[in-house]
Formats: sequence, structure tokens, C-alpha cells
Amino acid sequence: MMEKVYLAGPDVFLPDALEVGQHKIDICRRHGLHGLYPLDNTVDLAAIGASLAIFAGNEAMMDAADAIIANLTPFRGAGADPGTSYELGYMAARGKLLLGYSNDPSTYAERVRRFSEVAGPDGRSVDIDGLAVEDFGLSDNLMMVHALDRHGCALVAPRARPDDVWHDLTAFETCVRLAAERLRTGRA
Repeated sequence: MMEKVYLAGPDVFLPDALEVGQHKIDICRRHGLHGLYPLDNTVDLAAIGASLAIFAGNEAMMDAADAIIANLTPFRGAGADPGTSYELGYMAARGKLLLGYSNDPSTYAERVRRFSEVAGPDGRSVDIDGLAVEDFGLSDNLMMVHALDRHGCALVAPRARPDDVWHDLTAFETCVRLAAERLRTGRA
């Protein structure tokens, strides 16, 4: 029986989301894993309660999965997609194997600076609203980065940002290989 891996990330918002999902599922299959892609759930988006149906379907997939591979490439801002962040926490709380990747190798603080960072009155970095910028040299929020470290594998990121961060699946495939190895050896 193939181990199941939930494939989280903002890829579901891409214009070619179904094709990207199928490509990810194919990569998983080549490594002996069964990829569970959120858009595999069939939901009538015009129906009353569609958002709750999506939520319930995704949680059911996560419950059935042995691991998660989360695309933490910054989405609509300096950090990861909030839905993907929730899914990562959900899986950590259930003791599942966590893997994640980002196709943006810069640190979280570097990305915040691109958007709005200014110097605060005490010289510390703050954002446009005057709120402190988390700067530990990590790729994203410390809770996500250390959840990966503690419950799976360190965040996978390329040395340089690929030309197409949404379609380059090199870091994703590295996560798939790591997941297959960890799940086969029982080091989940």
C-alpha cells in the first residue's frame, strides 16, 4: 500500500492548477507515494456552503494522509499562504510527517523589506504599521520553519530563485524523495 501525502499550497489558485496538481501527483507516484491534491475534491463552488465543503474535504484528505508537502513559496505578500500554514499546523498537531519547500530562497525579513520596512524609533526594523519585523534569518515565520525541523525535514529551497516560482518543481521533488525515504524507513 502506498503512503499518502497531502500536497498543500497556493498552487490551487494557478490558472493551470489542475495540470500542476497532476504533475505533482505523477512525481509522487514515480517515488512510490500517493499524492492527495486538494482540487481532487469535487465541490460546486456556486453552492451554499461551498467554502465549508472545501474545508471539510481538505481536512478529510489530511486525516487520511501520512505526510504533508507544503508549498511555502511566498503568496500575495512576504510570507506563505495562510491556508497552507493552517494545514501545516493541522498535520503537526496530528503527529504527521512535515515537509515543505519555498522557491524563494530569501529570508522573511528580506521579503518584508521589499514591501514596507522602515526603521523604528529604537532603530529596529518595523513595517509600515510600526510593527516589529521578525528577523531570525529564517525563510518564513519561525513557527513554520521550526515545525518542519521538529516534525519532519528542514525547509527545502533552491540557492537561487527560479524564473518561474509556481511551475519549477525541483524543490518539490526533493521533498517527495525525502518523504518516500522517511516513510519507508519509518523515520516519520
